[in-house]
Amino acid sequence: MLSIIIPAYNEERTIHLILDKVRDVKLIGGLTKEIIIVNDCSSDDTAGAVARYQQANAELNLQYFAHEVNKGKGAALHTGIARATGEYLIIQDADLEYDPEEYNDLLKPVLAGFADVVYGSRFMGSKPHRILFFWHTIGNKFLTTLSNMFTNLNLTDMETCYKLFRREMIQSLTLKEKRFGFEPEVTAKISRIKNVRIYEVGISYYGRTYEEGKKIGWRDGVRAIYCIVKFGLRLG
Repeated sequence: MLSIIIPAYNEERTIHLILDKVRDVKLIGGLTKEIIIVNDCSSDDTAGAVARYQQANAELNLQYFAHEVNKGKGAALHTGIARATGEYLIIQDADLEYDPEEYNDLLKPVLAGFADVVYGSRFMGSKPHRILFFWHTIGNKFLTTLSNMFTNLNLTDMETCYKLFRREMIQSLTLKEKRFGFEPEVTAKISRIKNVRIYEVGISYYGRTYEEGKKIGWRDGVRAIYCIVKFGLRLG
């Protein structure tokens, strides 16, 4: 079974669309799906949108959890990861920037026995990518390079949403970052697991503008630098 962790914050308008895509994807290897949504105290009707979707799709293995206060994306992921029961686990944003049809691309190296962790890279391969935000791209590549210097990995996209793990492996980590520092923290800590096998595959990327709901900003980039250094030096 594949556990799909979806942190959600003010995604009332799009969450049913991403859930349709998750529902419809046919997983290789005979895998079934466990969908875990964590609503991080949205101020819109994300809760109602999920409830209506559950009612209309009662056959889905869909679990819903809600934070009473807004804690951040990382905290929502902590909640979802702790409740996952599948053999494998993948992170899925509630927007439409990433395509669930590509779950199978990430699963292939794991099911073939080569990988324990697979990152989906927006900066490799020939799949479609929306052209947006030059400095955002430069920032992502800078953060990835800085992270690689501490972890001794050669990732091309540390900040990607699509990260697939063996579930027991990620649940063995003590994760602390509650916001977008989750990405450098989990990368640093997963890289230190003895004999871990990390792979990367190219994925498509249908990025959103800030007007369309993109949430990450420059402050999150500064926090990411702090987290790369902190967890790279094993201070957390």
